[in-house]
Amino acid sequence: MNDSVLLVIAHGSRDPRHAATVHTLVRAVGVLRPGLRVETAFLDFNVPSVPAVLERLVAEGVREVVALPLLLTRAFHAKADIPAVLREAPPSLRVRQAEVLGPSPLLLAAVERRLYEAGLTPADKGSTGVVLASAGSTDPEAIAVIAETARELRRTGWCAVRPAFASASLPRTEDAVRALRADGVRRVAVAPYVIAPGRLPDRIAEGAAGADVLADVLGPSPELARLLVERYDEALGAERRPVAFTA
Repeated sequence: MNDSVLLVIAHGSRDPRHAATVHTLVRAVGVLRPGLRVETAFLDFNVPSVPAVLERLVAEGVREVVALPLLLTRAFHAKADIPAVLREAPPSLRVRQAEVLGPSPLLLAAVERRLYEAGLTPADKGSTGVVLASAGSTDPEAIAVIAETARELRRTGWCAVRPAFASASLPRTEDAVRALRADGVRRVAVAPYVIAPGRLPDRIAEGAAGADVLADVLGPSPELARLLVERYDEALGAERRPVAFTA
């Protein structure tokens, strides 16, 4: 067992559903990797904060932490906020920052899981267009990753996939739904490409009013939990180990 603690860093939200979902996901990671100590911290709105957790870990004798941003793309939080707060870690603590979660085939699998849970089946792919609705960003790299993720999802067999954004970028979810309708798509599904509930996911849901299917957020899906373990292993330079999970 590696002694490195996995510190999952979430954005935080005033919506209590956000923190509850993050904690459920972190518990799922613990089930996948017994013996791995997993801690949770938030950048804003929720406690504990990142500095508070780091100070507590040092007081308990921890010497190495893998800090994993609970983010789907490399935008401002991953490039600036998280590195800044980690630079203030106690000097006796070695901190490795893991990569953000996306892109990854496991995220595509989690999106499809939520679409199937919402009532679709693999047989519906050929007649269903999907709006891949993310929170949005002003970072061109993040926008490009979302666009490429939409293309990768399209390659799995859906008749059309359009990216959409709840803020900062265009098109909005409702505009993408209308565009798919205008293209003659028979059935339209909205797949929120977000981890936890909150204000922006609620905005995505409002924009999905004209769709036939609205999937749930990614949440504590088995694929997402498995991806956190993968990013932990990669940060340590470890060989990827197969992780069993229940579908």
